[in-house]
Amino acid sequence: MFASISGPRRPSPPRPLRHARRLAVLATTVALGAAAGLTVAATPSSAAACNGYVGLTFDDGPTGSTNALLSVLRANNVRATMFNVGQNVQGNPSAARAQVDAGMWVANHSWNHAHMTSMSQSQMQSDLSQTSSAIQSATGVRPQLFRPPYGETNSTLQSVASSLGMRQVIWDVDSQDWNGASVSQIVSNASRLQAGQVILMHDGIQNTRDAIPQIMSNLNSRGLCPGMISPSTGRAVAPDGTPPPTGSPTTPPPTGSPTTPPPGGACTATATFPNVWGDRYNTSVTVQGASNWTVVVAVTAPQRITTTWNGTASWDSTGYVMTMRSNGSGNTFGFTTMMNGNSSARPQIRSCTAG
Repeated sequence: MFASISGPRRPSPPRPLRHARRLAVLATTVALGAAAGLTVAATPSSAAACNGYVGLTFDDGPTGSTNALLSVLRANNVRATMFNVGQNVQGNPSAARAQVDAGMWVANHSWNHAHMTSMSQSQMQSDLSQTSSAIQSATGVRPQLFRPPYGETNSTLQSVASSLGMRQVIWDVDSQDWNGASVSQIVSNASRLQAGQVILMHDGIQNTRDAIPQIMSNLNSRGLCPGMISPSTGRAVAPDGTPPPTGSPTTPPPTGSPTTPPPGGACTATATFPNVWGDRYNTSVTVQGASNWTVVVAVTAPQRITTTWNGTASWDSTGYVMTMRSNGSGNTFGFTTMMNGNSSARPQIRSCTAG
């Protein structure tokens, strides 16, 4: 997202696909449903220990370092989602193809990483369409996911992406690799990942490549495995697209109209619903009384929050209670909730605290 997308590009030849017979002799194989039809192997330990899945994502590619990144990912049995910039794909189509050949998923990250919320609807449409066409031309895969540059979005941009067959995906955890984070800092940030969540990383950053083995060691120790991002929910699921195992949430949040939290807090938060579609809706929350705040929001099962903006979000173990913290983007944050068959319930604001 924030990493440089300019500079010289060195085309990288695609890595040949391994023949299926070579995979058949491995102790454990996992058939992964990439659009390219690739079958890749997983180690027995990682295949047997997947109690949940996370989405590892890399923005701003392809770059001159894409092959190096792919080599590290393959060495650690990782499949990831590559949010590619259209002009980079056009300038380096072989590297984009190499991503798919290595078993990665390719997605849309705009044409040239502009601030898209300042565009008109027709400009947004042209930008995203041109990017998807470039990716499809280079890889044979039409993107089903879109990540707005800088995480900046609005209802118009989300509607345009949806009209082009793409779900908007932001992130739950920011690795901070774009901000000069060290290897240890990237690993520490990644350790906050929980099942279903997505982390932001970038193509072309050496510290990120160096952090991947440690990130994978931590995930494996917690029974988490790299997965795909579901185009229907925006959450990480198994590489073949099946949802992660779920249990009944403890203490489901109540239904009803959202209100400000009870008196006694240092700030108040009020929710409105500017956009409602047949399968999802947007919530906008305005905080008053504090510029540095933490707001806890709960949704009713089986609804799920899939996208957030203008804040830093984390979830409890059930996935139904979200904690949103201010991140310098102002005192209004938002999120998209999939109804999943429950069209009447709306999120409850449980608390707002300053600091």
